[in-house]
Amino acid sequence: MGGYSDEYVVSLKSGQLIYDSLDRNLYEVHKVVILKDEWYLLDENNQKHPVSKGDFSVPRDNGAPLRFDVCFNTIHGTPGENGLLQAYWDTIGQRYTGCGFYQSALTFNKKDTLAVLSKYGIPSAKSIYLRKGENIDTDGIIEQLGLPVFVKPNQSGSSLGISKVKEKSALMAAAALAFAEDDEILIESFLDGMEVSVGVLDYKGETLVLGITEIVPQNEFFDYEAKYEGASEEITPARIDEETRIRVEEIARRAYNSLGMSGFSRSEFILMDGIPYMLEMNTNPGFSPASILPQQATIYGISITDLCGNEVEKALHKN
Repeated sequence: MGGYSDEYVVSLKSGQLIYDSLDRNLYEVHKVVILKDEWYLLDENNQKHPVSKGDFSVPRDNGAPLRFDVCFNTIHGTPGENGLLQAYWDTIGQRYTGCGFYQSALTFNKKDTLAVLSKYGIPSAKSIYLRKGENIDTDGIIEQLGLPVFVKPNQSGSSLGISKVKEKSALMAAAALAFAEDDEILIESFLDGMEVSVGVLDYKGETLVLGITEIVPQNEFFDYEAKYEGASEEITPARIDEETRIRVEEIARRAYNSLGMSGFSRSEFILMDGIPYMLEMNTNPGFSPASILPQQATIYGISITDLCGNEVEKALHKN
């Protein structure tokens, strides 16, 4: 848990819930915190023990270093959600939960994810992609996308750096805010509909849609405050008709399978005229007690202990 981005605070809460939930009759569980400046194991007395970056072991005074059978990856943002940690673990032969480095890197890049999924018939908003330093033609953008638009970092999580822009005069400031999080940004047309969050995972050999949660933000959209500070209403199951529910489940499952996903995922869609438009897919979604995925699992009838145990067992049996 932890990470190098501002999301590390959420990751620590997610990690704590998983740490508390894993069955102690089956597993010996340790907390490992990954921060930019240090990697360490945090013991029951809150003492830090350095983790070797050479082989991800923990040196011990009384002989052989501590090595892990499985790393339960619950880092949001870099390096645990964008493929860096997965590539490192693959290199040293360390097993871990969740998807591999390619899926992580791809899904962390919103533009590339939507481009790949469009080939599988999954619709998304119209968008313009910009790199830092490029000229921002505000008139051309508004002519192409209309107003309002969403301006967001291409690679960032927890809705950091996202703005809803209603007037041309606010576009440059919104771009600057997004560029503070990433060197690439997306400007997307506004989809006027219901936002839903869909949990999908591979559970006991099948791709399972855990639930569809309707997001009713008090703010303009489902931003950081709405996600983590209670400024939204989250309704599970979403208030949609049966036909729409089936369509959302089918598209969410197709997106998951098309990308070769594994482990927890949470996809965000806007429903407009009964059609789900994909916003993004999170491969390490929040797993704190307030997060959507644990809520969906509880309603589905899967305990957090079983949900987490399933991830560990899959990782243990990977080649």
